[in-house]
Amino acid sequence: MEGLTRAEVDKAESKDFALGGKPMRPRDAATLILLDRRGHQTFVLMGRRHASHAFMPGKFVFPGGRTDPGDSRIPVAAQLHPAEEVKLAGTGNRASAARARAIALSAIRETYEEAGLLIGRKGAFATEKPEWQEFARQSVCPSLETLRFVARAITPPGRVRRFDTRFLAAWRDDVAVALPGGGPTNELEELVWLPLAEARQADIPTITRTILDELERRLSDDPQLQPGGTVPFYRMLHNRFRREVI
Repeated sequence: MEGLTRAEVDKAESKDFALGGKPMRPRDAATLILLDRRGHQTFVLMGRRHASHAFMPGKFVFPGGRTDPGDSRIPVAAQLHPAEEVKLAGTGNRASAARARAIALSAIRETYEEAGLLIGRKGAFATEKPEWQEFARQSVCPSLETLRFVARAITPPGRVRRFDTRFLAAWRDDVAVALPGGGPTNELEELVWLPLAEARQADIPTITRTILDELERRLSDDPQLQPGGTVPFYRMLHNRFRREVI
């Protein structure tokens, strides 16, 4: 998608997004790319969104959603690696460790809500926030140390929904509990583990395919996803979809 004009991006994404939205500031969002290495292949977890959704209807996506600033106050078994925290915190007036924690914990919460997967360590955990009560019932304390910040993308203008999304990656081994009935929101109709090559050929949004391409390149150079790796950042600037590096 790098270098495309706004008109070209609109055409490429016309089946991914409802177009024609009023001008709006993108909202912070967090997405988790859960990976599973099997032999020489890496699989990724994806789910199909309901066809009635205005944002990416019927598409296969990663679990994710809006960032809840209150998630930054959730206790954790282990903090973000410092190199990851710095990149997630961002720059400018809004940069803070609390913001980085909120993004990371929102990705973990959304993965539970949409896929029924609780990422963390078995052990005592307590909070008054209702959306985290399943972690307490399952005795899972969220853990951030293995999360890796792998990409960022801002939805172009002219959509009915706009998000400033941080894509984080984790491994299937980081899942402490998998609920047999899935997550409580039922936002994803179908959950599947796909090899990276097959995932790129699935019915996915254009930006998701771009992120998968980026992830595959990083994994080829850095199979363990070491902390502090370079992070591609996609956004519309001066009528061109640009790729920068964080």
